[in-house]
Amino acid sequence: MNGHSKALINLLKGWPNAGLLPKAQLRTATAKVLSDPDLSSEGLLYGPLLGNKSLRVELAAWLTRFYKPERSIEWERICISGGASQNLACILQVFSDPVFTRNIWMVSPTYFLACRVFEDSGFIGRLKGVPEDNDGIDIEYLRKGLEQSERDAKSNGNSKPMLKPQRAWNKVYRHIIYAVPTFANPSSTTMSLERRQQLVAVAREYDALVVTDDVYDQLQWTISSSPSPTLKEAVQPRVVDIDRFYQGGAERAGADGFGNAVSNGSFSKIVAPGCRAGWAEGSEMFVAGLSNAGSTNSGSAPSQLTASFMTELLASGELENHLYMTLQPSYARRYNIMIDAIKEILVPLGITLPQSERTVVGGYFIWMSLPTPLKADDLAIYAQQEENLVIAPGSLFGVAGDMKDGELEREVRVCFASVEEDIIRESIERLGRAISRMQDAVAHGQEVSSLVSRRKVVDARYQ
Repeated sequence: MNGHSKALINLLKGWPNAGLLPKAQLRTATAKVLSDPDLSSEGLLYGPLLGNKSLRVELAAWLTRFYKPERSIEWERICISGGASQNLACILQVFSDPVFTRNIWMVSPTYFLACRVFEDSGFIGRLKGVPEDNDGIDIEYLRKGLEQSERDAKSNGNSKPMLKPQRAWNKVYRHIIYAVPTFANPSSTTMSLERRQQLVAVAREYDALVVTDDVYDQLQWTISSSPSPTLKEAVQPRVVDIDRFYQGGAERAGADGFGNAVSNGSFSKIVAPGCRAGWAEGSEMFVAGLSNAGSTNSGSAPSQLTASFMTELLASGELENHLYMTLQPSYARRYNIMIDAIKEILVPLGITLPQSERTVVGGYFIWMSLPTPLKADDLAIYAQQEENLVIAPGSLFGVAGDMKDGELEREVRVCFASVEEDIIRESIERLGRAISRMQDAVAHGQEVSSLVSRRKVVDARYQ
């Protein structure tokens, strides 16, 4: 309790709704695995470096059904991880050198917690934000940055990895590019097919590895359709799919076979974040190298026991059933309640939304731009102060060390996934009142900053 007369509504926390977790399905899966001597022994002992083979096979079949690539996905292209965040760290351990790898290029606004992972890998001060437009990452901006970075490296004599030894199973990329191409966190946008193809082409030209968090792809639905139809096919191919086939693919003549893209997948959004299990997909050479990260080489496959439970969920059809019969319709209802309220209450106040022409949306978040002269940091404090409503101001999502003046100052992210349906409209009504009062103050010549007490916005990620 914070002493406020209104109950707290938290639209910052990007968690799944606890009532949608598949507890019964997990209970059944774990009971089956642990009661079978062979399955339980496999799950409880050290596993192969690439992870549980049965899960890799099940994932390959399911991902083939969902993404429908030109050719089926071979299970050899997949390795098991301890989740997207852990896997990002392993990717950097194996495929980057904190001196030779020039920069980390991140679509801005970005998933801000990824910045710490990059910084912990030795890239403090070398994270670069790349803006996005209605079609996704700004390719020309990225290209100019890469060109300048290469000129700087040449002038500094940075021509070979300095800290990472060359091994038969790895390579060190000159650049790392990080993106969430589909239903992005935080901007909720989806990168166009053309932009994905251009991104692969640029990555090949500059020896860059594109790391994509493809964690929201299956959480999709149509706008304002009641009930929303089940969507069992992806809206776009992943960047890793394009790299596999585009202009000869990752194994084209003259290429080294590692490819220029890796897909980071996770069970956190489609099963439960406490599972701490996921997968990576790339070329066979790439995933073989990734599975040789030091932590994996020492402890063997991460999340081996959880992987056995995920195998059973996929093999039994319960994971897909939960995804299509529970998660998609439940999040679709939440999204549509929120977006309808935004259009009714906030759009007349001057709020704008990205990619408003889309018919298929998804993920956990809605991204909005405030009308001038309102600023998101002021609104976040004022909404919490006056309405007991927690929202995420755009300043949270800048690339660490590379925030431009005024960048993201009018942007706001709200999460519809974790809250109950019956308070979603109220949350937008509260936000509308806060915006309206701030606009009234401006209209009467009052400084917006005078309305807010300068206390730090609550860090509500873990509340």
